[in-house]
Amino acid sequence: MSNVLSQFTQPCPANFTLQLADLTVLKCQKVVRVVPNKRIVCQGFWQGKPVYAKLFFGADAAKYAARDAAGVKLLLDATIDTPALLYAGETHDTPVQNLSTQALIFEAIEPALNAEEVWPDLDQNQRLTLAKNLVVEVAKHHNANLLQTDLYLKNFLVTDKRIYTLDGDGIRKFANLKDDQALQNLAVLWSKLEVLDIEKWQKILAETYSETRAWNKMVEPKKLAAMANQHRIKVASNYADKKVFRTCTDVAVSSTASQFFAISKPLSMDNLPNSTASLDALIEQGERLKSGNTCTVALVEIDGKKVVVKRYNIKNFWHGVSRAFRPSRAADSWANAHRLTILGITTAKPIALFEQRTFCLRGKAYFLAEYIVAPNARKSVSAPNARESVSAPDVAQYFTQTQDKTLRAEAVKNIVTLFYRLYLLQISHGDMKATNIKMVDNKPVLIDLDSMRQHKTYFTSSMAHLKDLNRFMQNWQNAPALYNAFVKTFKVVYPDISILIKAGIGANRDKSKEISS
Repeated sequence: MSNVLSQFTQPCPANFTLQLADLTVLKCQKVVRVVPNKRIVCQGFWQGKPVYAKLFFGADAAKYAARDAAGVKLLLDATIDTPALLYAGETHDTPVQNLSTQALIFEAIEPALNAEEVWPDLDQNQRLTLAKNLVVEVAKHHNANLLQTDLYLKNFLVTDKRIYTLDGDGIRKFANLKDDQALQNLAVLWSKLEVLDIEKWQKILAETYSETRAWNKMVEPKKLAAMANQHRIKVASNYADKKVFRTCTDVAVSSTASQFFAISKPLSMDNLPNSTASLDALIEQGERLKSGNTCTVALVEIDGKKVVVKRYNIKNFWHGVSRAFRPSRAADSWANAHRLTILGITTAKPIALFEQRTFCLRGKAYFLAEYIVAPNARKSVSAPNARESVSAPDVAQYFTQTQDKTLRAEAVKNIVTLFYRLYLLQISHGDMKATNIKMVDNKPVLIDLDSMRQHKTYFTSSMAHLKDLNRFMQNWQNAPALYNAFVKTFKVVYPDISILIKAGIGANRDKSKEISS
């Protein structure tokens, strides 16, 4: 059976039965989670009841199943809500290499969604309520000297009346949980929430935690928010700078002495070119968007989809030597696109990275990304059910095309909010000209990410943010009304305007032309 289970590589409908050691039968209808070569989670029925089953296989199946079951017992002993464990044991199949499949079967809590699924559909008040409830649950863990070492929103199941803790595998018991350990764990939870929300809610969430712990001392909200942000940055860096350069859940990688090729699994295409010759031919056939000594950009079509291919050229021998020993700019774009995605900032979806190599030395490199289409692209006369490939406007084009004052003011606020999020996340773009911000549904989409950096300190990030602000405001030197609208909105969105003053964002250029924002 373990050979069958290992064939599942992603969530999907399924229809198989599994006899357990007590001769009862589990009927699986849907695989909802896959940890490759280790376990799957399936939804189905057991003894006439709807259930979720964790099926462990491989060399460490027994160890992981036992650890998960032990964690569930710790939660139950502490009277913390978690789905009841209905069965724990082996399956009744022929062991592979003397290794049996292990099964844990849990009651299905219905109707319910995990917190990660619930979050996007909530308004601000509902999000705050859920955030407070999650903080209460984590505080209950800490009161029981328990620590959830795998703290993700998806590990909390939300119903109308309760929140259930999932994944006993991550639960650890301490004889006496130290305050520093507990607060670091709370900071991890905060890091899973939107950085702007934490900025607004940090005081009330800290108070909620202290009250649930019955602490006389007050948790320092700013310190905890800073800890959360550092964890958020660390996770994003581990993902973007390391994980997406090897085969993982999201990315498939193939590497030889002559090339390195990475492709995003959700966007995989059957006919994606995988050599410099085929990529160069595709660029020549496509619509040239930019031609330069160091960079060539073309709009091409692959499997019926519009794709932007950016080739980073080697100008000459010495340029090749200078680029050979460091990550390519294509690799920087690839990493930063994934970085923004995991941080919830909209950018063109990364499709693939290709690097020409001579052993470890890098040559030409290619970055392939989604083509950002205008949401209101006109329908083609010849194909009325299809949309023309009309590019989304950049931010300057957007304000030229959009005269509605409400939409303009909303767009200004969305753009300024993006800047503030980048500031909090210690990210600098490096080239904030108008053409590098597209507008889709009145919201900004960042592109051209090869100069983007995530900084380790607030000092370096602040200095880089000043440059981003300066470069962005240069776009509106000849548009006083728009310039003034941005100045006014920056002052509203940024609680501390000292950095705006340093960037020269202070007075209006021409108050008579100021527009409401």
